[in-house]
Amino acid sequence: MKTIRLIWNCDRKRLVLKVVYTFVGSILPLVNLYVLKLMVDTVTTLAATGGQGVNMLETIGFAVLMFCGIVLVNRVIGALSTVNDDILTQKLVDYINKLIQEQSVSLDMAYYDNPEYHDTFHRAQQEAAYRPVRMMESIMAVFGSVVSLVGVTLMLFSASWRVIVVMVVAIIPTFCVRLYKSRTLYRFRRETTQMARRSNYYGALLTNRSFAKEVRSFGLADHFRKLYVDIRKRLVSQLMHISRRMAVLDVLTAVVEAVAMGAVLLLLVAPVAAGVLTIGTFVMLFEAFRRGQSYLSALVGGVSGIYEHKMFINNLFDFLNLKPSIVSPEKPVAFPSTVEEVGFDNITFAYPDMNVPVLNHYSLTARRGAVTLIEGENGFGKTTMLKLLLRLYDPQEGTVRINGIDIRQFDVAELRRNVSAIFQDYVQFYFTVRENVAFGDINSPEDAQRMAEAIRMADAESVVDRLGNGLETQLGRQFQGGEELSMGQWQRVALARQLYSRAQVLVFDEATAWMDVQGRQIFMKTVESLKADHVVILIRHDSGDF
Repeated sequence: MKTIRLIWNCDRKRLVLKVVYTFVGSILPLVNLYVLKLMVDTVTTLAATGGQGVNMLETIGFAVLMFCGIVLVNRVIGALSTVNDDILTQKLVDYINKLIQEQSVSLDMAYYDNPEYHDTFHRAQQEAAYRPVRMMESIMAVFGSVVSLVGVTLMLFSASWRVIVVMVVAIIPTFCVRLYKSRTLYRFRRETTQMARRSNYYGALLTNRSFAKEVRSFGLADHFRKLYVDIRKRLVSQLMHISRRMAVLDVLTAVVEAVAMGAVLLLLVAPVAAGVLTIGTFVMLFEAFRRGQSYLSALVGGVSGIYEHKMFINNLFDFLNLKPSIVSPEKPVAFPSTVEEVGFDNITFAYPDMNVPVLNHYSLTARRGAVTLIEGENGFGKTTMLKLLLRLYDPQEGTVRINGIDIRQFDVAELRRNVSAIFQDYVQFYFTVRENVAFGDINSPEDAQRMAEAIRMADAESVVDRLGNGLETQLGRQFQGGEELSMGQWQRVALARQLYSRAQVLVFDEATAWMDVQGRQIFMKTVESLKADHVVILIRHDSGDF
C-alpha cells in the first residue's frame, strides 16, 4: 500500500487512467474470443449448407466488422496506455529522486560516518530508478489478469470444470519457482551491497576527474582496474550460478505446462467428436485455455513481482524513514540581533563509532571586536569545533552558546544563516562566478554592490578580471565553455561566497592554505576590518600559516 500511496501522491490522474486502460485492455480480448466463435460457427454452417442463407452472410460480415473494430480499439487503448505509462514513469522517477534528495539533505552528518547508512543509501539509489515503476506494473498486471481470468473461467466452466482445474494446477510450480527466484535475487543483492559499492568506488577512481592526477602520477590505473575486475568477476560468477539454477527450474515448469495443454486438448476434443460442442466453441474454449494459461502466468508474474519489488522497495522506504536527530525545537528562541560572543563550554565530542573523543572537556570563548585564533596540529579538533557551531553534529557533553544561549534552542536554519564558514575542504561549485558568490546568501535578492565588495575583500577581483566573461564565466571544465581555476583562485571565490553572506559569526578554516604571501597579507587586513561588526574565528595549524 505504501507504493500505491507513493504513486497516488505523485500523479493520481495518471494512476486512475492506467487502471481504466488496464481494465478495458483486459476485457476486449475476451469479447473478441466470443466474436471469433461466431465467425467459425457461421463459416462452418455455411460450408455444411453449401453457402445457403443470406442471414448467415450478414452475420459473418457483422462478426468480421466487430472483430476488426475491437482489434482497432485495443490498439488505440494500447497506444494511449503507452503514452500514459511513459509520462507516469518519468514523473514517478523524478518524484522519488526528489524524496531521496530531500531526505539526504535533512539527515544528520553523523549518518555519513556510518557504513550501514551508505549501504541503505546505495540500495535506495539503486532501486529508486525503476523498482516503484516495476511494482506499479506488477500491480496492474495482477489487476488485468484477474479481470481476464474471471471471463476465461466463465467460458471454460460452460464446457468442463476439469479444464479449469488442469489450468490452475499447471501454474502452481511456476508460481513457486518465481517466488524462490525473487527471494534468491533479493538475498544476493543485499549480501553483495558492500561489494557493489566498493566496485563503484574503484570505477570512480578510474573515471572521475578529481582522482585523475594522482592515479596517473603514481601509475595506479592498473592496480585499481584489477581490484575492480576482481570484484566484478566474483559478483558475475555468483549471479551466473543463480541464473543457471533458475533456468533448470524454468525448463521443468515448461514441461508441466506442456503436459497440461495435452490433457486439455483431450478433454475438449472428445465433446466435439461426440457432437456436444461446435467447432467454433472448441476454438473459443481452447483459445480461452491458452489465454487463461497466459493470464495465470501473468498473474503469477505479477504476484511474484510484487513480492520481489516489495522486498527491494523496502530499501527505499528504510532510507526515507530515517529520522534526523538534529532538528529545530518546537518553539525556537529568536536569534540575537547582535552576536557579542560564541562560547564552547566543556565540550566533549567523538564521531560515531569512535572510542577516543576528538574534543575532551574543551572550552573557548570568541568575542566580537577581536580575532580569535584556534591553533593546533592535525586531529586536534579544530574543524570539528566549526561543525559543532553549525550544528552539523551535537556534542556528547558540554554546550555551544551564542550570547550565553545554548544553540540547540535556535532554529537550525536561522543559526546556519548567521554562522558563515569556509572549510579547508571547500566546495568547488561548477557554476558561474556570480552564482558561486551568490550562494553565500541564496535566499535573498542578489545585491550587486555587496557582491562587488565581497569579491574585493576576498582579493578575487584579479581572478574575475582574467576570466573571459567576468562574473558570468562558467567555472570548471565539467560543462561546455567552462574555465578552470587554480586552487588559490578557487579559494578566493569560496572566500568571496562567505563574505557575501549576512552572517554575524565568520569562521575561516585554513582560509589561506592555497594563497601566496601577498594573498595572506590582504586576507589578514580583511579580517581586521571585519572584527568590529563580527565574531571572527581563525582556524590554522600554527602562527606561521599567515
